[in-house]
Formats: sequence, structure tokens, C-alpha cells
Amino acid sequence: MAAITAKMVNELRAKTGAGMMECKKALVETEGNFDEAIKVLREKGLGKADKKAGRIAAEGVVDIYTEGNTAAMIEVNAETDFVAKNDTFKAFVKGILKVLVEKKPATVEELKALPYDADFETVEAKLKDMIFTIGENMNIRRFVIVDGTTATYIHGGGIAGVIVKFDVDEAVAAKAEFAEFAKNICLQIAAGTPPTYVNKEDVPASVLAEEKEILMAQIKNDEKNANKPEQIIAKMVEGRIGKFYEKACLVEQIYVKDDSMTIGKYVAATAKELGGSIKIDSFVLYEKGEGLEKREDDFAEEIAKLTGKA
Repeated sequence: MAAITAKMVNELRAKTGAGMMECKKALVETEGNFDEAIKVLREKGLGKADKKAGRIAAEGVVDIYTEGNTAAMIEVNAETDFVAKNDTFKAFVKGILKVLVEKKPATVEELKALPYDADFETVEAKLKDMIFTIGENMNIRRFVIVDGTTATYIHGGGIAGVIVKFDVDEAVAAKAEFAEFAKNICLQIAAGTPPTYVNKEDVPASVLAEEKEILMAQIKNDEKNANKPEQIIAKMVEGRIGKFYEKACLVEQIYVKDDSMTIGKYVAATAKELGGSIKIDSFVLYEKGEGLEKREDDFAEEIAKLTGKA
């Protein structure tokens, strides 16, 4: 049997990120065969990944990759912000984005079944290897793929991401001024009040009806309006619906860089200036951890455990 040296253990640890004892056991089990030891650790890592699957992963990163006329955005979650800033984790996310742009899967499950690179048969195998190597639960939460003329923006190093698709003349899209305009639209979505729709016409009738019911109830519950006729209250509702549109619809929002105009007017002014047609077709906004249960750490309890006083 080959002698297992400290150098061998350190090399395996550097390669896999596994603990010293785990590396030594793998080398002993494989009689010093380095490649087989890596395989053993990865196989064991699958089991560890399954055990970590129930742990809360609400941190992570939103990232975007564009190639040609295709843009892809993804949210990958981890348990801590520390891991989200890890270069290995960020490279892993970039690798998934390239798979998305090349293969264009329809679902997360389809994505996980696709080849990741020459070393990993599938994206899921790479994900489980990352869980084992880094030691935290991770999850590919969601992604979107957009084809066409787009602009993208990542806010706060991955806190949020935006893809905006435009219906625009090719000659206009090629201009530097359009690129600046498109970036400003992305900033509006990420930095302002997050819109839900592009235009008033995009608001579903059911959503509008529900909003009107809520506004009607709010007005009637105000004692000052108790004796007002129904037609007056109806006009008040219509007035407040305008405020709803100003928040919910992108083109109705006040432009954050110039409060003298709406986004709709900014689009029209830019189109006129550049001598062509510009229309915001659609947008997607991802906010990291949106709607996910957050991990709550009790640091006093953790310290007590470490010091044996728990």
C-alpha cells in the first residue's frame, strides 16, 4: 500500500476543498490514487449535498450573461452572503449562464440535466459538487432567457438584475445614445419603485377590478366621505387609479433622472432625437431572495455551543 503523505493530503484538499481527515480517508481508501480519491470525495459529496438540501438558502446572487441577441438571467441561492461573494461560486453561476444561452432549456429541471463542462456530466452534478466543496446548501432558483434587442443591468453586485427588451429600429439600436437610454431604463426599474407592467393596457382586468374595490372600500370607510354620492366616490376611485398606474406601470412612472417627465415621455423624446421608433416591449426584474424565507442566526446560541456552555 502506498504511503499517504501530508503533501498528498494537502494537494487533495486544495483541489477539492474537502476537510483534511476526509482527504486522508479518501487517499487511504484508494491506496493513494489521486484521481480515484477525488471521485470518492465527490461521491460522498452527493450524500452531503442531500443532507444540506433542507437548510435555508436565501442569499446568493443574481447574474446576467449576453451573447449575440440572447440574454440570460439567473438567481442561484446559497446560505450566506459570504459564499455569494466567493469567486468559485461566481464562476459556477457564470458557467450555468453560458449553458442557458447555448442550450435554452425551458425549466430548471431541464437545465440541471444538461452537460455543464468536460468535467461534469450535468449541471446538477456540478451543483452537488459545489455544495460538497463549499459546505453550504445551494439552489438554482429561477432563470429567464430573452432573445432580441435587450439591455441589462446588475445592481449592487448581484442584489438585483434587470433585462429590458426593446422593439427598436436597427439603425437606432446601433447608436451609442440608444445604449445610454436603454441603461437608464434598466436603472429606473432596479433603483426606483419596481413596476409590474409596461403599459396601462398590460394590467389584467381582474387586477384593475380588485384595485378599484379596495379603493372604493378605503374611500367609504373614511368618515369624511360618508354622505358623498356614489358618482362622486366613483370619480374619486378613478382619480386614485391614476396613482396606481403611476406606480405599477413603467411608462407612467416619473423618470428618476428628470422628474419633469414620465418614462413614456422619455422614450418618445429619445426616439424623436435619434430619428426612429423605440418601444419598451417587456422587462424582467429579479431581486435576490425575493419571497424566500430568510435564515436567522442566533449568535449568542452559536457562541454558547462553541464554548460548551449551551
